[in-house]
Amino acid sequence: MGQFQAAKKVVLDYFSEMERCSAEACADVLKKYTSDGYLFRGVYPFEVQHSAEDAANVFWRPLKTSLNMMQRRMDVFLGGFNRFGNQEIWVLSTGNFMGLFDADYLGIRRTRKLNCLRYAEFNCVENGKITKTTMFVDIPGFMQMAGVQAIPPETGKFFVYPGPRMHNGLLFEDAPEEEGLATLRLINRLCGEEPEYVDSRTDPIDYTGFDEGQKKYIQKCRRYFADDMIWFGPCGIGASYTLPRYTMQHATPFDRGLADYRFNGHLVRIAEGEFGGFFGWANLTNTPTGGYLGMTGSNQPVDMRVVDVYWRRGDRLAENWVYIDHLYWYKQQGLDLLERTRSILNP
Repeated sequence: MGQFQAAKKVVLDYFSEMERCSAEACADVLKKYTSDGYLFRGVYPFEVQHSAEDAANVFWRPLKTSLNMMQRRMDVFLGGFNRFGNQEIWVLSTGNFMGLFDADYLGIRRTRKLNCLRYAEFNCVENGKITKTTMFVDIPGFMQMAGVQAIPPETGKFFVYPGPRMHNGLLFEDAPEEEGLATLRLINRLCGEEPEYVDSRTDPIDYTGFDEGQKKYIQKCRRYFADDMIWFGPCGIGASYTLPRYTMQHATPFDRGLADYRFNGHLVRIAEGEFGGFFGWANLTNTPTGGYLGMTGSNQPVDMRVVDVYWRRGDRLAENWVYIDHLYWYKQQGLDLLERTRSILNP
């Protein structure tokens, strides 16, 4: 048996039972698979919960009540040792929760139509039990699919994102260890924790329309990303295809709309096979100078909680699924998008 098989089985059994159970039984299922002292971290408004009962009541029960006949549609599934966790094994899953939106959710009015909620879930498994969970969901994306445009027009394009192009992201069997190490080294290099190397590829990119700063940014990113990379960003930013369009549609608005950038580090970073990912709590701190996601500028530093999931193709990262707790980012600046939506569209 591979080194991650036991942990993966615990998580897969948990996923299966949680999908089949009623909303009322969520707490019992969560208690069955989690340890005493279980810790749940969720995006706003779920936040940190310190028991299975509380996590079920705050996150799972409302979701399963609203999304009738809910399915977990996985695109990526892998296990790995946490780079920062003293041999902790974490299991990562990303995809969509899909169901019939038959009851109001977080103040969002029901549509009685199919709807999807993007998710990235990290579970730490120790001694056969899940001890910690971090759950990112893209609530603004759920709102947009339900006909609610809570965030101003985005620079990319948000839609129901596909999984990996090669349909190879579900690592139910353990991948060769050397492949995971290669992926982790590349992600570490992206994070500035491994020695750089010179990009010897011919540069075919047409820099017409890009200023000198954008050109240098693209050339730097080519050390890590494929030229035809796809960045599947959260609702409010959207997806971008190719490195130049990513630079134009996300990196430039991000850099120009946010100042005093501070990287706070990651809590978990794992890789297996050609896939890997990380999250922080919070990863970044920055100060909005105006324009980013439609907000005015301020002097108040705010935190960003972020998940990145990558597919490595050869020696470059080819696809990147990103989750940002945008509701939390807005909330720190005095704007509760959920409450605003409820008060206007579902009073």
